[in-house]
Amino acid sequence: MAPQVLIVGCIDFATEDYERLCKKYSIEYYTSKSRLEFFEDCATKYKDVPIIYRTPESQSVVGPFDAQLVSHLPSSLKYIVYCGAGYDSIDVSACAQKKIMVSHTPVAVDDATADIAAILILNCCRNVLAASENLRQGRWRSGVRMGTDPQGKILGVLGAGGIGRTLAKRMSGFDLGKIQYYNRNRLSLELEQESNLQYVDFETLLKTSDIISVHCPLNAATTHLISYKEFAMMKDNVIVVNTARGKVINEAALINALERGKVLAAGLDVFEEEPKISPGLLTHPRSVLLPHIGTFTNESQYKMEKLVLDNMVAALEQDTLLTPVPEHKHFFSHNNK
Repeated sequence: MAPQVLIVGCIDFATEDYERLCKKYSIEYYTSKSRLEFFEDCATKYKDVPIIYRTPESQSVVGPFDAQLVSHLPSSLKYIVYCGAGYDSIDVSACAQKKIMVSHTPVAVDDATADIAAILILNCCRNVLAASENLRQGRWRSGVRMGTDPQGKILGVLGAGGIGRTLAKRMSGFDLGKIQYYNRNRLSLELEQESNLQYVDFETLLKTSDIISVHCPLNAATTHLISYKEFAMMKDNVIVVNTARGKVINEAALINALERGKVLAAGLDVFEEEPKISPGLLTHPRSVLLPHIGTFTNESQYKMEKLVLDNMVAALEQDTLLTPVPEHKHFFSHNNK
């Protein structure tokens, strides 16, 4: 008998929930050792599987769920429930063409990722990591640049989804001059007021923000959304923070802006070619770099896995998804809010 759910990846945190569901449903871990073997398995032992539970860890074995991989998925497959808020490693258009619906984990990641964005902003303002390294090397404050206060500064939030709005709430306690945002679709007045956000267009955000924090998803429209032209439009001594996806910012353009002093400091938790980091960033004294730890907490990982399991149950029992990716929401009338 074919499994009802194939786990492509692993479940590490919501293990009790998983074990409880195993008593009710037929759930199996994939055994493929390579991308090619996974293709073969999809045509044979997994050919009747209706649901795949996928985690980012599977990327090292089977690679991205791009158009090529999607073309090899079983014809029986109806749902991919994905453990991650950003889903750029899945070709959701190719999935839709095969009538495969995809879910992700928004909301579950908002708190932890916004916390890291706030930490990066404050580190960049106060030069914390460089000062700490100076002390460890016995130089005390010698050679450490003077910090800048966040109070009175204009924060520009690029992408006002759950993470961007949560960051705005976090930073409201620092007496900023203003928190402005640009989003593909303007928020409701209620959400703007609740998050202490003021809407501006993209160019205005670039030209008037003292601090820019990036929170938009990666897709064709947002790849290198910030590049040489955009850095030229920014204020001198701007602080740029990215906890979204590395490819939203052209790293070569960012390094150029850092080196010529246009950007005062850059705080990055994501990079264009993870885990490879550009030497221009690694060696720059005004870059604050973290190894993609936005959701790297026990609580966030549990919330994410639990939401994926909830999507899995909704697919099994109600033939629907709780949190479909935005591109697939129109397939679910009850999600058209």
